Amino acid sequence: MRSENQPDGHAAPVPAHESPDHHDAIVVIGARENNLDGISLTIPKRRLTVFTGVSGSGKSSLVLSTIAAESRRLINETYPAFIQGFMPSAARPDVDRLEGLTPAIIVDQERMGSNPRSTLGTASDVGAMLRVLYARLGAPHIGGPQAFAFNVPSVTGGGAVTTQRGGRKVVERKHFSVIGGMCPRCEGLGRISDIRLSELYDGTRSLNDGAITVPGYTAGGWSARAFAESGFYPADKPISTFTPKQLDDFLYKEPTRIEVGRVNITYEGLVPRIRKSMLSKEPEALQPHIRAFVERAVVFGICPDCDGTRLAEPARTCLIDGRSIADACAMQISDLADWVARLERAATGADDGGASNPAPLPRIDGLTGAAALLASLRESLDAFVGIGLGYLSLDRPASTLSGGEAQRTKLVRHLGSALTDVTYVFDEPSIGLHPHDIHRMNALLEDLRDKGNTVLVVEHEPETIAIADHVVDLGPGAGDAGGRVCFEGPVDGLRRSGTLTGRHLADRARLKDSPRRGAGTIEIRGARTNNLRGVDVDIPRGVLTVVTGVAGSGKSSLVHGHLSPMDGVVTLDQSPIRGSRRSNPATFTGLLDPIRKAFAKENKAAGAKPAHFSANSEGACPVCGGSGIIETQLGFMETVESRCEACAGRRFNEEVLAFTLGGLSIADVLDLSVGAAREFFGDGEAHLPAAQRILDRLADCGLDYVRLGQALSTLSGGERQRLKLAVHLGQEGDVIVLDEPTVGLHPADVEAMLGLLDRLVEAGRTVVVIEHHQAVMAHADWIIDMGPGAGHDGGRVVFEGPPADLVASRATLTGRHLADYCGDGR
Repeated sequence: MRSENQPDGHAAPVPAHESPDHHDAIVVIGARENNLDGISLTIPKRRLTVFTGVSGSGKSSLVLSTIAAESRRLINETYPAFIQGFMPSAARPDVDRLEGLTPAIIVDQERMGSNPRSTLGTASDVGAMLRVLYARLGAPHIGGPQAFAFNVPSVTGGGAVTTQRGGRKVVERKHFSVIGGMCPRCEGLGRISDIRLSELYDGTRSLNDGAITVPGYTAGGWSARAFAESGFYPADKPISTFTPKQLDDFLYKEPTRIEVGRVNITYEGLVPRIRKSMLSKEPEALQPHIRAFVERAVVFGICPDCDGTRLAEPARTCLIDGRSIADACAMQISDLADWVARLERAATGADDGGASNPAPLPRIDGLTGAAALLASLRESLDAFVGIGLGYLSLDRPASTLSGGEAQRTKLVRHLGSALTDVTYVFDEPSIGLHPHDIHRMNALLEDLRDKGNTVLVVEHEPETIAIADHVVDLGPGAGDAGGRVCFEGPVDGLRRSGTLTGRHLADRARLKDSPRRGAGTIEIRGARTNNLRGVDVDIPRGVLTVVTGVAGSGKSSLVHGHLSPMDGVVTLDQSPIRGSRRSNPATFTGLLDPIRKAFAKENKAAGAKPAHFSANSEGACPVCGGSGIIETQLGFMETVESRCEACAGRRFNEEVLAFTLGGLSIADVLDLSVGAAREFFGDGEAHLPAAQRILDRLADCGLDYVRLGQALSTLSGGERQRLKLAVHLGQEGDVIVLDEPTVGLHPADVEAMLGLLDRLVEAGRTVVVIEHHQAVMAHADWIIDMGPGAGHDGGRVVFEGPPADLVASRATLTGRHLADYCGDGR
C-alpha cells in the first residue's frame, strides 16, 4: 500500500490489483462529493485512521457523505424491495469507485430526537432492562415490563365478537385490559401545562378582524378560516360577546367534521389544537417565534400526581430493596451501577450480608434467577461510567443532552458488540470532553480497533490525532480552496509534512503577561440548579471569562441556569441549525432581505417586487419550484436528482434573472463568496450598508470563503457554529455567552476565534465562554473552574482567578492539564 503524495497534493491512487493486501484496504477513487476535488486515496482496514484539516476542508464529505453513505446504501439494497420501500433512499455519492467497503456504523454528533417522552433510559437499552428487572423482582407484582413504561397507558375495554363456526354465527362477549405505567394526569410527560387564554385571543375583536393572536392564525389564513367559517359561533362579533356554549365550542370542542370552502376538515377547539401542534414538542424543537409564544402563553409545572416521575401509582409503589423504578432512574448512573452490582452479588451468593456489608440486602424471591439480567444491566451501566457519562441519570430528557453526550450515548451500545470487521465512523468524538476525559475516549477507540474493526475518526484534537495508525490531512484551505489530500501517512510524518495541521500539531499556548482587569462584577448567589451546591461567584465585567471543568461538573448549570436569563445577556448555545435544503447563509443570517429590497428598488420601473427575488416565492423557477434540482422517484430504488434544465440550477425564473443590480443577477449575487460580496456591496452602485454589516460579521467569524447561496446542509459542523455566532453578534447585549465556540474548529481556526473574542471585549462587551480547549483557557483574563468531579461530586467552584494563578497552583485537574499544555510557554 502506498502513501506517497503527488506534487500537486493529490494522493497517488493505488490500483487494487497491484497491492498484495488489497483486501485489507478501503480504496477511494475520484471522490467529488461537495467540495472534494476528485481525490483518490487508500485507507488501511483494521486500523485507526484520523482525518484532519481546517473546518470546511472536506473531512465530513469524504468520511460521512462518501464512504459511510455508500456503505449504508449498499446494505439497504440487500433488503427485499418491499422493505426498501419503507427505508430512506439516498443517491449514490459522487465518486468514481469505492472498493473494500465493510458495513458502516456511524456515531455522529447529532442531537437526539426532540420527543418530550424520550429520556436517556428510553434512548438506550438500560431502561428496557430495568423494566424487565422490576417486572420479575418488584413487590408487589403489578404486571409485565409495560406496567413500568411511562409511554404505555392503562386501557380496559370489551365488546361483542362475532365469529363463524360450522356455518353459524357465534357471538361472544370479550374483555381486555392493558396495564401500562403512564401517569394518567400528565400522560407520561412529568409536567402539566396551563394556558393563559388572554394570550390566545383578543376578546374585543371578532374572528374576521384577527381576534386569534396565536402565530400562524392570521385572519384570512386557512387555520383561522377553520374557526371563522365553522358555524358554531358568529365570526363578525367580538369574542367577548359569545355565549358560554359558543366560547366552549371555540376553545374546547371535541374533534368534529365540518365543511370549509367546500373542503371537509376536522374542527377542534383552539386549546386542544395548540396542545397537539405546539405543546407536544420540546421547546428547543420549535421555531423561535413559536417558542417565544409558548413561553409567554403557557405555564409549566411539575405534575402533582406523579411528582414529575411520569409513572402511575402502581409503578411508583412497586419496590426492589426499598427503591421504586422512579427512584432508580433518578439516581446518578454511577450510583445506580453500584446498587445493581450489589444486587448481582447477592444473586450469585457473593454478598452474604456479613460484617463487610453493614447494610445486608433483604431476601428477594427470584433474585438468583435474575443473575444474568443483573450482570447485563450492570455491564451497560459500567459502560456509561467508563465513557464518562456516570454523572447523568436515566430520567434525563434526551433533548437536553449535548452533542458530545448524545454521541457517547450512541457509542455505549456498540462497546460490548460481538461484531468484528465493521467500519466505525466517529465525527469529532472529543466534543464536550475535558482534557482529563479524552484519554477514556481514546482507549475506547483503540479497543474497537483491537477487536478487528476499521475505525475512521474526523477530529481536530491533537491528543486523539496522536493515537492514529494512519492520518489523512485534507486542505489546504476550506470550501473551494480545500477538498484535496495534503498528506497521507503516520502521525510522525504529519508533524514533518509542513501542512497547516502539521505545523499546529505541537501548538502550545502562552499565558497573558497582563490579563485585563474587570470593571465591576456580575453577582450570582446561591445557585442550586441541577448539581450546583449553593454556588456564589462573581463574574468580572469587560473581560474574557472562561468557565471550565470536567463534563458534568456544573458549568452549563451555572451559566445557562443563572447568567443567561439575566437582562442584557445574549446566549449562543449548542442547539443545531435547522433548515431545509433551501436554507443558505443568506437566508439564515437575514442578509437576503436587504438584498431583495435593493434589487426591487433598482428594477422598480420594470415592476419588480422583493418577492420576485426569493426562490421560495414569486421568483421561483416554475419547473423545479426554486430548488434548482429535479427529483425523479423510482419506487423502492434510490431517488435520482438532476439539475433543472429550465433554470440551469439557478432556482429563479427567466424574468427575475433578467433583473440586475450592479451588473449581477440575483443568482450571480448568491453565487458570490462572503469576501467577494463584501467588495461588491462595499462601493459603487451596489453599495448596501445593511448587507455590508452582516457580511462583516461573517468575515469576522472566518467565513470569507462560504458562498451566500450555499445550502446549509453542505456546511461542516464548525462552519455552522460560526454562522450562528455571526448572527448573534448582531444582537444587542452587554454580555455575550458562548457555549464551546471551538467545537468543530481546527487549531488554526481557533486562533481566529480568539481574535474575534478579543475584539468583542475591546468593543466594551463582557464575554463569558464555556470551554474545554486549553488555548482558550490560556487566553482568558479570568477563569472559573467547576468541580472537582462530575454529578454529585461536582457543583462547586474550585478555582476563580487569572489563568497564571491556576497554572501556578496546579490544585485542580484543569490547572494540571493547562500547565502541561502551556509547558514553557508561560
